[in-house]
Amino acid sequence: MNRPGVGVTHVVGAGLAGLAAAHALATQGRMVTLHESTPGAGGRARALPDGTDNGTHALIGANRAALGFLDAIGARQFWLEPEPDGLPVLDLADGSARQVALSPFGWWRADRRPAGVTPGAVLAMAGMAMSGEDRTVAEAMRAHPAFLRGFVDPLVIAALNTPSAEASSQRLAQVLRRLGAPGATRLLVARRGLGPDLVEPALAALALAGAAYRPGHRLRGITQEGGRATALSFQDHETPLAPADRVILALPPWEALRLMPGLPAPEAHAPIVNLHFAQGCPGAVRFLGLLGGLCQWVLIRPSGVAVTVSAGDAEADQEVEELAPRAWAEIRRAVKAFGVAGDWPEAPPPCRVVKERRATPRHRVGHIPTPPRLPLANLALAGDWTWPDLPATIDAAIRSGLAAAQALPE
Repeated sequence: MNRPGVGVTHVVGAGLAGLAAAHALATQGRMVTLHESTPGAGGRARALPDGTDNGTHALIGANRAALGFLDAIGARQFWLEPEPDGLPVLDLADGSARQVALSPFGWWRADRRPAGVTPGAVLAMAGMAMSGEDRTVAEAMRAHPAFLRGFVDPLVIAALNTPSAEASSQRLAQVLRRLGAPGATRLLVARRGLGPDLVEPALAALALAGAAYRPGHRLRGITQEGGRATALSFQDHETPLAPADRVILALPPWEALRLMPGLPAPEAHAPIVNLHFAQGCPGAVRFLGLLGGLCQWVLIRPSGVAVTVSAGDAEADQEVEELAPRAWAEIRRAVKAFGVAGDWPEAPPPCRVVKERRATPRHRVGHIPTPPRLPLANLALAGDWTWPDLPATIDAAIRSGLAAAQALPE
């Protein structure tokens, strides 16, 4: 029940941008109602109804906004560093196995260097980070193909979800410039999964702060008058907006455009394909990298094995019967190379494929379409695609949600 004379902020979209915005406002004492069109929160970093994550979502130490949000909702202790001594990387082409330091400052050790490291290659990457020129990453690193394949390309795929042949060097530079601080390259994953280690703590923190949460509550339209939003039309009713009420749209670009046509927004998107094998592994959580195959990242938990295929344009059109045997064969090679204990049968265990066909914008060379934070006097936009200073990542989503909450007028 709304209190007379007290404005309500309606946050539409319970992805990470919406959760961050709603939490920031609720903990400031604002009345908040969080609306979500689907049955569950989390957006593209969500847990599926059976408890499986929709994908492998990792953070690094440079993701300060995301880590700050975990602290704020009391969930930081659930995230751990699975490979503190360096990321195990198997090159499927030649069978070489390396323990790779993610920070260039760790490459003084020969046994922690990625393939292709030379002084010239490192200088080329540093130059890309500092240059104002925007070109494809592949072009910027064309003189160093081994380093491009062994380190830069996996970073591009992970951070930009766009192949190096089309990915923007300036978008990658936004990431590279954040990797120099101490601890910036520490790799962190949820110990149990996104549901118990991110989404559920966020919803619990919102409830504790007095926010209302309405899942299955899709916004159909926004009535505008005089440069303001005056009503929100949901599937079963219309909510008039009082003068003190505010709105945050924390939606993917296609949904924001449905409600507010004409916004500057990315038009091309890239998929991510995730495979989840019902084959747990007792012991510590592990995170492995693979080069030259279908699998890129393999997250091994006691509850199961998850594989990520970013920028998976071809894989998004393939079925589980084709993908699972290929992925499982690569996983078996990787766990053998790094001595991961457990039962790894030759035949692939049951596998579930989750395809996010519009997982992120394609981070190509050229202008970044960026909408205004406040397109209406009482309405702010949030979402990773509204944050031009980073590619579409968890950190960008949370930063955008905090910025939207701050931009709303009192």
